[in-house]
Amino acid sequence: MKFVIRQINYHLSKDKELAQRLNRILGFTPYRLSLFRTAFYHKSMSSDATHSEQNNERLEYLGDAVLSTIVAEYLFNKYPNQDEGFLTKMRSKIVKRKTLNDIADKMGLDVILSEYSQGKMSKSMLGNAFEALIGAIYLEMGYTKCKSYVINNILRQYLDIHTLEALDDNYKSRLLEWGQKNGKDVEFKLLNRYKFDKRDRFLVGVMIDGLQKATAEDFNKKSAEQLASMEVVLSLDI
Repeated sequence: MKFVIRQINYHLSKDKELAQRLNRILGFTPYRLSLFRTAFYHKSMSSDATHSEQNNERLEYLGDAVLSTIVAEYLFNKYPNQDEGFLTKMRSKIVKRKTLNDIADKMGLDVILSEYSQGKMSKSMLGNAFEALIGAIYLEMGYTKCKSYVINNILRQYLDIHTLEALDDNYKSRLLEWGQKNGKDVEFKLLNRYKFDKRDRFLVGVMIDGLQKATAEDFNKKSAEQLASMEVVLSLDI
């Protein structure tokens, strides 16, 4: 029955173009195609009430949790001799927004996302859609098959785990550690929050001993903190 519905989705559905693009990207045609369509609806993309009610936030929430669990198990098995601290840092590197944005870009999700976007499409929207897509894959396949798919078809294909292992681009963490070692009070202050293209945008400042050293803005507050931290780390040669 599912095979027949997948064939209908691919050849006869009103969303057959979406089904065919997903097939090229994912290697399979979804059975629950409506879930995968919803995965690409960001809340900022339409003022239409129907689309607003069916945005990808719930799928993103689910996908975030599923992906974090899959990555944790993957790393636990891949690095049997590493401690909890190493595994936690590696998981953070993989599931952080920049990495997910890059994976989504390499997969070609921007091609689908752009069709549903009525405003300016940002990198963070790619990462959101990617997490929502993982949520849809989980609901389509169940956890065991979803885990196998994510590890073999996404992590191993689009992620250079050894390069990531050697990479230290958590500028906020480096700045905070520098502050602790040198007796400096490092503080992150939200300077402004405003709407841009129907989305929240954050302006963040880095304060050292009460003095503002850098500012940065992004659609994600944590990303803005990282950008501002990077400016300080580079300027102080930390």
